[in-house]
Amino acid sequence: MNWGNFYAILGAALAVIVSGIGSAIGVGRAGQASAGLLSKDPSKFGSVLLLQLLPATQGLYGFVIGFMVFIQTGVLGTTAALTVAEGLSYFALCLPIAFVGLGSAIMQGAVAVGGINLVGKQDKQMGKAMTMAVLVEIFAIFAFIISFIGVMSL
Repeated sequence: MNWGNFYAILGAALAVIVSGIGSAIGVGRAGQASAGLLSKDPSKFGSVLLLQLLPATQGLYGFVIGFMVFIQTGVLGTTAALTVAEGLSYFALCLPIAFVGLGSAIMQGAVAVGGINLVGKQDKQMGKAMTMAVLVEIFAIFAFIISFIGVMSL
């Protein structure tokens, strides 16, 4: 077994799985709040859909990093053999988006739930609800940039 390849693949898997779990939790919670509001006022579907969609981006960021690791390393479909140090480097660079993506998506889902409740009471507050939810995204973007630049530089 090539341990370098193993660590690179493990890092890619963590980036996708952990950030994806966070996105699933965030989107799921926002979806529950959306369903409650839409049962009373179906006309607000467009507004709540945008708020529910926001926590999904962290899972997308993790997927992009995981995919990039596979492309950069050539570990799929080739006989590329990474050293342990190279594999651990890829592994370490996947951690920012994995864990920040997890926390950010869950917290963004919580803020989206609050925004959905706000829109349910005051429809004209959609811009403020979106702004509050997008602010949480900034931290996932920072982590994505670190993972992206790191993976591209190896």
